[in-house]
Amino acid sequence: MTTTAAAPAQASVATNKSAVLQALSGLMMGMFVAILASTVVANALPRIISELGGSQASYTWVVTTELLAMTATVPLWGKLSDLYSKKLLIQLSLGLFVIGSLVAGFAESMDVLIASRIAQGIGAGGLTALAQVIMAAILSPRELGRYSGLFGGVFMVGTVAGPLIGGVLVDTSWLGWRWCFFIGVPLAVAAIILLQRTLNLPVARRKVKIDYLGAFLITAGVSLTLVWSSLVGKQFEWMSGATLGLLGGGLLILALAVFVESRAAEPIVPLTIFRNRTVTLTTVASFLVGVSMFGGTVFLSQYFQLALGHTPTVAGLLSLPMIVGMLVSSTLAGQRISKTGRWKHFLVAGATLMTVGLGLLGTIDAHTSLVLLGVGMGMLMQNLVLAAQNDVPAKDLGTATSVLSFFRSLGGTIGVSALGAVLASNVAGKLGASALPGGGGEAVPNLAHLSESARQVVQEAYGSATGELFLISAPIALLVVVAVVFLRAIPLKTQSGMDRLAEESAA
Repeated sequence: MTTTAAAPAQASVATNKSAVLQALSGLMMGMFVAILASTVVANALPRIISELGGSQASYTWVVTTELLAMTATVPLWGKLSDLYSKKLLIQLSLGLFVIGSLVAGFAESMDVLIASRIAQGIGAGGLTALAQVIMAAILSPRELGRYSGLFGGVFMVGTVAGPLIGGVLVDTSWLGWRWCFFIGVPLAVAAIILLQRTLNLPVARRKVKIDYLGAFLITAGVSLTLVWSSLVGKQFEWMSGATLGLLGGGLLILALAVFVESRAAEPIVPLTIFRNRTVTLTTVASFLVGVSMFGGTVFLSQYFQLALGHTPTVAGLLSLPMIVGMLVSSTLAGQRISKTGRWKHFLVAGATLMTVGLGLLGTIDAHTSLVLLGVGMGMLMQNLVLAAQNDVPAKDLGTATSVLSFFRSLGGTIGVSALGAVLASNVAGKLGASALPGGGGEAVPNLAHLSESARQVVQEAYGSATGELFLISAPIALLVVVAVVFLRAIPLKTQSGMDRLAEESAA
């Protein structure tokens, strides 16, 4: 009887492993679409902004609006996953991504392009929150390290291929930048179909009251604050009525959101979760990573093209050292963490290397290496989520994951908006009113249309201004080191989220 019972058990394990890999394939396809959609545009943005007649502020807003929409909706997606089918929700997020991509591809003005990025951002918010929630449900924290290599490979392919594909599309006259948006559409549709066939999760329905007031207040408060950070110093002075209205109003609404969240039965961002020391410190670290890393690196492709004068294709190639460093470090760290169950020293090392890498980029030139920054990012980003997921009850996995994603996205949005404003102000000041044919430094220039003397002025302005951004980012990254040092080194659990939830429910 013992032998008879053992055979089905072994078959069940094999089936489960096969099902996990099949489910992960759909998730990886969805993540690849999200990564590709953002990276394929990176090297095309200078050309897009130039052709659509945008300004440096427009460059920032094309990035910021997607980040803002993603940031505001991540907690709501996480809350919805407690009530509805996770598979249906992630397919819906991919559908929104498709709509946004099509609108962006046909855009004839900056206003339409920026509006389309909102739809893409809402879809990306769903992918960001739900992919990690689903992974935590089907894998144990210990196993997540092993599979992080697969996702690291997807991240590398999407990140490496994206800029290269974008550069080729922009440099190919019969295609052009619009195909940077169209190219992701068939992949997103394929991901929807793949998820339909491979992802099967039980829907644990329970009575959930969505805090729409809290969601509205958080979105409104964050939006007003980000609008202020993008426009201050250009459209109005730092000390002005507009600053009082936007910044003061945004902070007041956020304070009201905190009050509403503290009393809501099902808050979007439950304040009680911050009683957990690990969640609090990883949230702080994730926010600071967003500010320092995303806020600085998003302008690298602009630096490669406008300061160094490279084509979009070459700009993509120059990012390879950072991406390779990220892939290698995330894969090796993930395998080691899965084997030993220990993770803290990787977070400390990753935060330290990221800080050093950003500091070195403060003196950026054509020979500055991006490897250190990539290695640090690879050790740090996913493992912050892993540490938080490991130290919360299974019923709070979705909440903890979405909270970390929310604050990382919020930090990135603030970083891009604030540092973009600094870059625009510095470039305008360095160029002066007579540097360009049109006068002024607000428009993003096309180097091919400038004289040799004007081109040198523009390249020098963007080169020195970009270096100043990293000098601002490095001290912020140093605070990440402080945050992760104080994390408790709790060994990783060996049960999946669904198994832990079943045990907790039974108890």
